[in-house]
Amino acid sequence: MAIYHSVTELIGHTPLIQLHKLDTGLCSLFLKLENQNPGGSIKDRVALSMIDEAERTGQLSAGGTIIEATAGNTGLGLALIAAQKGYSLVLVVPDKMSREKIFHLRALGAQVVLTRSDVNKGHPAYYQDYAQRLAMEIPGAFYIDQFNNAANPLAHRTTTAPELYEQLGGNIDAIVVGVGSGGTLGGLQAWFAEHSPHTEFVLADPAGSVLADQVESGRYQDAGSWLVEGIGEDFIPPLAHIEGVQQAFRVTDREAFMTARTLLKTEGILAGSSSGTLLSAALRYCQAQQTPKRVVTFACDSGNKYLSKMFNDDWMRQQGLLSRPPAGDLSDYIALRHDEGATVTASPDDTLATVLARMRLYDISQLPVLENDRVVGIVDEWDLVSHIAGDSHRFSLPVTQAMTRNVDLLDKHAPESALKPIFDRGQVAVIYDKDRFLGLITRSDVLSAWRNRLQQ
Repeated sequence: MAIYHSVTELIGHTPLIQLHKLDTGLCSLFLKLENQNPGGSIKDRVALSMIDEAERTGQLSAGGTIIEATAGNTGLGLALIAAQKGYSLVLVVPDKMSREKIFHLRALGAQVVLTRSDVNKGHPAYYQDYAQRLAMEIPGAFYIDQFNNAANPLAHRTTTAPELYEQLGGNIDAIVVGVGSGGTLGGLQAWFAEHSPHTEFVLADPAGSVLADQVESGRYQDAGSWLVEGIGEDFIPPLAHIEGVQQAFRVTDREAFMTARTLLKTEGILAGSSSGTLLSAALRYCQAQQTPKRVVTFACDSGNKYLSKMFNDDWMRQQGLLSRPPAGDLSDYIALRHDEGATVTASPDDTLATVLARMRLYDISQLPVLENDRVVGIVDEWDLVSHIAGDSHRFSLPVTQAMTRNVDLLDKHAPESALKPIFDRGQVAVIYDKDRFLGLITRSDVLSAWRNRLQQ
């Protein structure tokens, strides 16, 4: 077996797998596993290409600082390579990025600057405008600008496209792609136009992005919003050459996330939110064909970056993307149901140290204390502060010494108005169905439920 001497040597030459457990109609559907790159995404190719080209042209020299605007994966690729080559890296990222990506970036030594994800191009807080401004303010900084950098599509024209062609013996009828910076689409189109001009390009676009509109009508209106990371835009990236796309599919956040979850359950492939968008569009394209075709799409990045989001049932419910059948009572407001094993609880003999550890692990501020499956108290952060009062030895005491025993119990059939007096006292509601504990309702749970009603 080959021995490699740098992680950058592992970029590219990713495997291709045929999917057999999903409904692909008459077509054969292949998934190129770009999540197998060392940085976990297809953007490793782009990052290496852009840094190599900047070095070749003298735009980047030893000890320099790279600035970039990214939804995450390009940043991870840049951080991986910058760390290997000794460059400083400042990344401006929209605040909808998953925590896993941010933690990964910081672990690689990148400086992460969060900015708003609810503003469009031209606004000073828009991530691309913000990054360009930073590059002008920091002496000697190089704005790598993936959206206008010719080395971006060059990576796919010189590596991804010929790899695909070779892996499938030159027989590819359609390629389903998404567009973020546009480099993947632009680079693949350039190569296939020369070597396989019959290959069709199909766009997978998050619902709310303007790119599908451009494909279908040649014009677009204002963009909406979407939760999928890495693809979809509120403008037409010049590198994409969107005019070469024959067909577009709009994919909702729910469709994208549920498709990615299905991919993991059926095929064992852990892929991210953009991959769910591409796969959903590819399946719809395949199912619509009247003759057999060989279709390719991408697992753009690894799903391990989204474990706290789309692979988390509680987060999905908070976003209104996963729901239970409505019961028409207070149980509809419970985010973490006890009968589903989702409620984080304490036992009377658990120590305060254990309680604090669970609060931190699950990012919650209160726990019900259960004895024989009945709530005997509630403990929250204020109870811990009040009882410990600076004496660290008290962390070894049982939770019964700090918990609040005066608990507001509500039957699930109580009116919604019964929640407000409990919230006014700064407490949470404990919901029962006769003598069976169902879960807690917090103010945040109610707000999420109201927002989800609006979205429906």
